[in-house]
Amino acid sequence: MADTAWNKPETELIGERYNLMVDRISRIASECLVPEKYQDYFAKGAAFLLKTIEIYEKKQDGRLAQRTLEECQRDQADLYAHIAPENYGASYANPAYAAEKLGREAGQLLSLLCSEMESCIAWAFRGRQTELTLFLELFVQVYNALEEDDLKEAKDTVYWFFHDYSEVFLENIIHDMICPEENFFVDIIMNADLDDLRYLYSYGLPVSENDLAIARFLGTLPQEEIQAMADTYTEGYRIGFENAGIDLSKKRTAELDFPIGFERMMRAAIGNLRELGLAATVDREPVSSFENKGSYKQGIYSTSVNRQYDFDHREDKAYYFDKAFVERYLEVQRTVFEQHREEALVYAGPAVVEVFGEAPFSPENKDAAIHYDEEQQKLNVYFTSERSATVYKYISAEESSFTIIAYPTPEIGAQFEEIFAETVKVNTLDYKKYQTIQQRLIDVLDGAERVHIVGCGDNHTDLTVAIRPLEDPAKQTAFENCVADVNIPVGEVFTSPVLTGTNGVLHVTEVFLNGLQYRNLEVVFKDGMIDSYSCTNFDSEEENRKYMKDNVLMHHETLPMGEFAIGTNTTAYRMARTYQIQEKMPILIAEKTGPHFAVGDTCYPREEEIERKNPDGKSIVAKENEVSVLRSEDPSKAYFNCHTDITIPYNELGAITAVYPDGSTADIIRDGLFRVEGTEELNGPLLEQ
Repeated sequence: MADTAWNKPETELIGERYNLMVDRISRIASECLVPEKYQDYFAKGAAFLLKTIEIYEKKQDGRLAQRTLEECQRDQADLYAHIAPENYGASYANPAYAAEKLGREAGQLLSLLCSEMESCIAWAFRGRQTELTLFLELFVQVYNALEEDDLKEAKDTVYWFFHDYSEVFLENIIHDMICPEENFFVDIIMNADLDDLRYLYSYGLPVSENDLAIARFLGTLPQEEIQAMADTYTEGYRIGFENAGIDLSKKRTAELDFPIGFERMMRAAIGNLRELGLAATVDREPVSSFENKGSYKQGIYSTSVNRQYDFDHREDKAYYFDKAFVERYLEVQRTVFEQHREEALVYAGPAVVEVFGEAPFSPENKDAAIHYDEEQQKLNVYFTSERSATVYKYISAEESSFTIIAYPTPEIGAQFEEIFAETVKVNTLDYKKYQTIQQRLIDVLDGAERVHIVGCGDNHTDLTVAIRPLEDPAKQTAFENCVADVNIPVGEVFTSPVLTGTNGVLHVTEVFLNGLQYRNLEVVFKDGMIDSYSCTNFDSEEENRKYMKDNVLMHHETLPMGEFAIGTNTTAYRMARTYQIQEKMPILIAEKTGPHFAVGDTCYPREEEIERKNPDGKSIVAKENEVSVLRSEDPSKAYFNCHTDITIPYNELGAITAVYPDGSTADIIRDGLFRVEGTEELNGPLLEQ
């Protein structure tokens, strides 16, 4: 059954346009009339699109569901061959190859177009004729322009495509997020035969051996273990609302983000959510530059076919990104949310499953890839802020919550099953025990004027963090006692630092942030703001700075330190050391395995006015800083819409010391061990050999 195009009927006109495109692309495949230098590109592009058309036709008449596993895998190999690592060097999807063969200007345009055509896979599998037709038309229109060798017209065609169809794209994005009816992905999760791995090929996502292996593995677990995993996940979600004092009974939908292969757990989770009165929504990872393809995993996603390809195209939006596009996008976004005001009001928030196990990835920077220029970077900061403001207007941060949990996947190595079992253990640690231990840390940290953090060995961190003073220590605290609710697993106390007086060097010898590897990452803070930054991934300092500005500072000139935290999950740290997977741990778990420092927003963006209390009843007062306090006069100056945690592992840590107004001190950690009375149990895993 085809996925319903909920926002527009499948009109006769669209059918006519689709048939015209099928005919035109068939002729392009056999008789290219463009100048010779473009013929190979368009012949290959047309052949690819004919394959997506074949998928769509099979979807329409039911043959897609009847494919054998071998046919599923053959179709996939055909669809993704051009971006597979072994073929990428001579693929037009590779900006460097496209520029070499077609010239820089044409190469950038046509490499972008090649990447955008991947959207046709998604829409073909969903049986969505309208969206498929739009992308087929884009290909043909660019071909028509280049028939006359008119590169300017071809560029204009791409530019106006994303302006003209903003309504279609945004309606799909927002609908899939907040409207549960006729959800294509939920239908697969709840109704597919999960013992028949062909179901993985019905999403329209690339399916790797890793994805197949996790599905097989979960299929071997008893149902009670699957249910326990789902219970941990949804109970964390429920407790997040309870702890924030939000009435979950007023909500009707919850968004699920997870990797394919986890359907057994998600089916059980959807059942749990239904008992809470919530219907599930699921969208899919971005497939177009319009959605920031290549920048992050979101919705239902799979293992990347080629992470270098993702990296090469992560800023393709720069090709058409200007003030007119931004204003058009924001106008349409407001209109679509207004049309779905009621659905947005009862949207509860996302429940996220992350996975880890991929080898660290340090990308190659390609000059031929499309990049934001300096003016676009500034515009993107404005765009991100305004886009987020619209979302929060309709989905109040004060009335929504989330949860995140992580599991390893088989690509982590031969000890996968042991690591998986250990991760389940880490995710289900006794939060009451940690709550008590973490309160001991908070009792020592509260009242400190500042905290001094120093590294050891090759780590040259020397950083002082200023702490919010308490007006009424009997009723107030500067640190949140974080246990397993929204942020699974347990294990941290955190605060929003005072920026003035927060100074020094943060250094980590190696860290893995948002899917990218950084070597010798260093950030220098001056009064809480990033003053300078560097890493040693590339040969030139210019490349290293650009890499960090794009992917850590998110194009901002500077960012504040939004969070200082001390991780207490030494069990997770020992797991990482025992199995030698430190560099593969996700931020979600890694941040619990040492002190960490977030650059960007505080831990409470747009929630500053909500009273939050620790389990001991004390109000958390350190929820803003000198930047976020500007929200009343200009929200665009208060929020950065990013929050990236950088963790120093225990083995690179010399000491964390609380310094009080009278000059006295108290060690929290020294020589890699916790020193506060009542926290000795945390040292057991640290002392294991």
